[in-house]
Amino acid sequence: MKDIKSMTLSELTDYIKEQKEPAFRAAQIYKWIHQDMVEHPSQMTNVPKKLIQKIEEMGFTELTVVTRLVSKQDGTNKFLFRLQDGNVIESVFMKYKHGNSVCISSQVGCRMGCRFCASTLSGLVRNLTVSEMLEQIYSMERITGEKVSNVVVMGTGEPLDNFDNLVDFITILTSKEGRNLSQRNITVSSCGLVPEIKKLADLKLSITFALSLHGTTGEERRKLMPIANKYSIDEVIDACRYYFDRTGRRVTFEYALVKDENDSVAHAKRLADLIRGMNCHVNLIPVNPIKERDYARSEADSIEKFKYTLEKNKINVTIRRSMGSDIDAACGQLRRKYESDAAAGK
Repeated sequence: MKDIKSMTLSELTDYIKEQKEPAFRAAQIYKWIHQDMVEHPSQMTNVPKKLIQKIEEMGFTELTVVTRLVSKQDGTNKFLFRLQDGNVIESVFMKYKHGNSVCISSQVGCRMGCRFCASTLSGLVRNLTVSEMLEQIYSMERITGEKVSNVVVMGTGEPLDNFDNLVDFITILTSKEGRNLSQRNITVSSCGLVPEIKKLADLKLSITFALSLHGTTGEERRKLMPIANKYSIDEVIDACRYYFDRTGRRVTFEYALVKDENDSVAHAKRLADLIRGMNCHVNLIPVNPIKERDYARSEADSIEKFKYTLEKNKINVTIRRSMGSDIDAACGQLRRKYESDAAAGK
């Protein structure tokens, strides 16, 4: 059975009716959890004690802060949270002029095996529950004292590999009875699970979909991303076209620039040819080096030439601003260090 924080309002209403309680209790509890962000059921002051006890018995998802790092450069907060089963996950709180954004994890670990990512080094442990995804946002808001206006599901894990929980997460976060966050303020990033991209497209949500592309040919992509052995680059691009056709939402292509691997002008020209004619945007990401891999960050000159080449080919492009580079900002680094220290008895 789902925990109470993971239930959509309709699921919670059904549960309340099963408990022989009036249906309005569901709306009360839902508001306490998703608007007021209570940390414990006992804080729901207008809910009967008998029902509070049942909620406590079900389990009430909490996260414990293991580490909080604050960047001296830009105020970015990086959190390592401990889940109730002892696993740890990373979340990031970023301040921008347009509002506060958070990047959350969708899994403990990852099985996708992308070569430049620390998140996947230990493989997949398990999917996160809906409540564990939501609680990352709620915990960061409580701790920082600031509201979040944009959510990116781009931390540890492949969101579409946790599809049903991802959809319920979006449903709860955007429900008018809960947080009422606009779907347009949510971005979901995937390395390219073709059937799930199409399944997501068929839901016709208003979220932004971002594909981690990182290569301009099948061979390049297979070298960096093992998922490319299952789905060809043409299949992935076709799925993105399908996504736009079904939703009308512009697709973002995430492209991690790795020195001497995929960052030449020739690569930029091939990328432009690959996505030409699509309603899309390219987000260039100078890769954050990790000690377990020998990939290096592209030189500033190479990054600018890559961007210029795309612009010359009439492709919308931006370079992602580096946030929190002084606090182990690369995805999975903080968790990896924690696990290594724990193994060494530090």
